[in-house]
Amino acid sequence: MNLILLGPPGAGKGTQAQKIVERYRIPQISTGDILRAAVKDGTPLGKKAKGFMDQGQLVPDEVVIGIIEGRLKASDCQGGFILDGFPRTIVQAESLQSTLTKMRKSIDHVISIEVDSEELVRRLTGRRTCKSCGAMYHVLFHPPKKDKVCDRCGAALYQREDDKEETIRKRLIEYERQTAPLIEFYRAKNCLRPVQGVGGQDEIFERIVRLLEATSG
Repeated sequence: MNLILLGPPGAGKGTQAQKIVERYRIPQISTGDILRAAVKDGTPLGKKAKGFMDQGQLVPDEVVIGIIEGRLKASDCQGGFILDGFPRTIVQAESLQSTLTKMRKSIDHVISIEVDSEELVRRLTGRRTCKSCGAMYHVLFHPPKKDKVCDRCGAALYQREDDKEETIRKRLIEYERQTAPLIEFYRAKNCLRPVQGVGGQDEIFERIVRLLEATSG
């Protein structure tokens, strides 16, 4: 089963991806992880990517898709995979489709986790991080025992710049502008599987499983 996982920041993609990996025994392919691995291993494409990264530039699509193609050829992907963080744009989606066609593969399901933007803002602005040990908390869902103090080491908690409302709203606007059009792209290919992303983690996962198994024949 070959999957793509879509969803805005804060939708819970990472949690659900891990549950899918555990249930279906397919690898999660994160573009960030495989880019770093290619750079570390010094592969030809990794060296190309490093050149752009060292200059603070985005790695071009053709380099990223080349690294992804190499990863999809690995033996652990023969029974399926889940792509997390790619594609982000229509151009990337078209490049991916071309690459998969060349490999005689295709995407079976595109899981789109849908969450209202105000709920996403509530989730993300509530995150707090320990300045010392990096432990994560949430003012609503996982508060520390003592306000603004880490349970583990007693250091102060703070709100990262990434978790401030203005930053989050900008990220959501960027997601809508660039990534949301993928929803229509995959809807037209009849492989989009929208999933309501509000509720408990297990509840959301059961919705995903029901959709996958209902549409997998």
